[in-house]
Amino acid sequence: MFTKILIANRGEIACRVIATAQKMGIKTVAVYSQADKEARHVQLADEAVLIGPAASRESYLVADNIIAAAKATGAQAIHPGYGFLSENAQFSQRCEDEGIVFIGPRHFSIAAMGDKIESKKLASAAGVNCIPGVNDALETPEKAVEVAKAIGYPVMIKASAGGGGKGLRVAYNDKEAFEGFTSCRNEARNSFGDDRVFIEKFVEEPRHIEIQVLGDSHGNVIYLHERECSIQRRHQKVIEEAPSAFISDTTRKAMGEQAVRLAKAVKYQSAGTVEFVVGKDQSFYFLEMNTRLQVEHPVTEAITGLDLVEMMIRVAAGEKLPIAQKDVQRNGWAIECRINAEDPFRNFLPSTGRLVRFQTPTQTMFQGNTADLFGVRVDTGVQDGGEIPMFYDSMIAKLIVHGKDRKDAIAKMREALNGFVIRGISSNIPFQAALLAHPRFVSGDFNTGFIAEQYSQGFRAEDVPHEDPNFLAALAAFVRRKSRQRAANLSGQLPGYDVQVGQDYTVVELGQAGKNRYVQVHLHEFVGKPGVAQIVIEGQIYAIESNSRLNDIRIEGICNGKPFTAQMERGTLKNPLALQVQHNGTRIQALVMSPRMAQLHQLMPFKAPADLSRYVLSPMPGLLVDVAVAVGQKVQAGERVAVIEAMKMENVIFAAQDGVVKKVVASQGESLTVDQMIVEFE
Repeated sequence: MFTKILIANRGEIACRVIATAQKMGIKTVAVYSQADKEARHVQLADEAVLIGPAASRESYLVADNIIAAAKATGAQAIHPGYGFLSENAQFSQRCEDEGIVFIGPRHFSIAAMGDKIESKKLASAAGVNCIPGVNDALETPEKAVEVAKAIGYPVMIKASAGGGGKGLRVAYNDKEAFEGFTSCRNEARNSFGDDRVFIEKFVEEPRHIEIQVLGDSHGNVIYLHERECSIQRRHQKVIEEAPSAFISDTTRKAMGEQAVRLAKAVKYQSAGTVEFVVGKDQSFYFLEMNTRLQVEHPVTEAITGLDLVEMMIRVAAGEKLPIAQKDVQRNGWAIECRINAEDPFRNFLPSTGRLVRFQTPTQTMFQGNTADLFGVRVDTGVQDGGEIPMFYDSMIAKLIVHGKDRKDAIAKMREALNGFVIRGISSNIPFQAALLAHPRFVSGDFNTGFIAEQYSQGFRAEDVPHEDPNFLAALAAFVRRKSRQRAANLSGQLPGYDVQVGQDYTVVELGQAGKNRYVQVHLHEFVGKPGVAQIVIEGQIYAIESNSRLNDIRIEGICNGKPFTAQMERGTLKNPLALQVQHNGTRIQALVMSPRMAQLHQLMPFKAPADLSRYVLSPMPGLLVDVAVAVGQKVQAGERVAVIEAMKMENVIFAAQDGVVKKVVASQGESLTVDQMIVEFE
């Protein structure tokens, strides 16, 4: 067994590998860019080596620097994680040539499966179901349109070397095929250095289901059941679960056996994933094979009790798989939510900056733990006070729960999201909460088009209605009363000017454009029982017990005999006197005041926000890579104005209305902040 390994990655996956290595008694070496010098994976590893500037192409993608770091520290093996060089056949070969073990498949397996065109031909030869299409690279957009029309719309245009949703478009007509081909080719060239593009039939109402395989160097290959990955936004997975509620045992077995057949055809060793698209009749077709550890591997670990990272390390060290196919378990139900640094209320634009607060839910499962334990696990590469840089992927954590069944897992996940505190940047937690509460998700009635169908106009606050809005008002009154009680107990107050606690309050929920909701509250606190109160709203009693402190963001307690976790903060940017209450994805801002003050509050005039329609503002922090307009130019609504790059993605800013450019304020190459002015119209 190895005594020291190097992790050629960053973020949560680097921390994940370190956790298992430590459990196995193996020392670890972290590599880091200048942007990651204070990152969590650097702190967790036994050693750390700087490998270059912030940009991944100058650090994490430079094989020479990583090999040099391994040699300098005496690392016997390299674990690539996922992304970066994890599916680079040349890097795997280079490690072998340098006498360093690559903890992953052999280079020839990566090469065979890394080319999406050749992999389909190989899969077909191995007897794996393949989707109709043209597997030869296309040279021109005109040829793409011709092929698409022959196959029949809709079609999927894919980069041969693509992955992670990049270099992929779905076209429903000639125009979309023409433009999609060009976009895919450009993205593929920029992201992977390979601009080959092919076309295949797009299966409507498809499910994205993948089979986890595990092989060793002795010819043994097994499959570890499936993962349901159909909840996607723009081809990026959002929620994953294992097993799938959709497929039958017969389909599961057939998919698993085909996945094993393909893995054996390429002499696969290590962990890998065979991805399938599954039709509504449970017909299934091979999509691709990911020759690495998947982001969503924890859900498989939860239901099988296996540590996949440990299996990868042992297989790389030459050991045989410790189990056969008949020994693979399937216990309970696991769900994973990807927690991303993005603002769901601003079209999921990237959000970078300092993590002012980062508190994960209480964990009962841990990285690298193979125990059969229903509970909560968080895989992350960040920590309180850390920085989310603009140079890398937007995912900052993975929240995993393991329940006795799907209903139990959903309930656990909703409660865990309530306890996940992230401040300083925006996160997609409200969106995750909305998905988990959606009737179609709960019933299992969804496919890969679910998010696009249900949130076609984007995601709004009203898309997360609370099942009991008065509970939020009761909680706000409970915390405000607690604050008043503490203030009343301060000594030295002048007679007649001391703080009066009172029992009757009005909770003013602040709405858009001054449309507020006024809730009358009567609160009774039990003498001698601090943290216990009975709150009455519209005849409904809320008996709340909580020992959480006033400065705690996370509020835990019991309401009417049922446990709850919510988040509460005093003071917001819009109103420093307001309380912000967050529960089950719903967030309200509320003022808690006496009934008389509430009457006066209703008389206050509403001040409309300033008109910013003449300005194009940066919706996110990022690098301004292009300004497409000039002073004096007439611009029509929908026309491209600027391009901002953040977290490895290009975001195009379009004009909201017709106008003439008066001034170009920001210049190409400038680093922008949120709401920074780019262009002013006359």
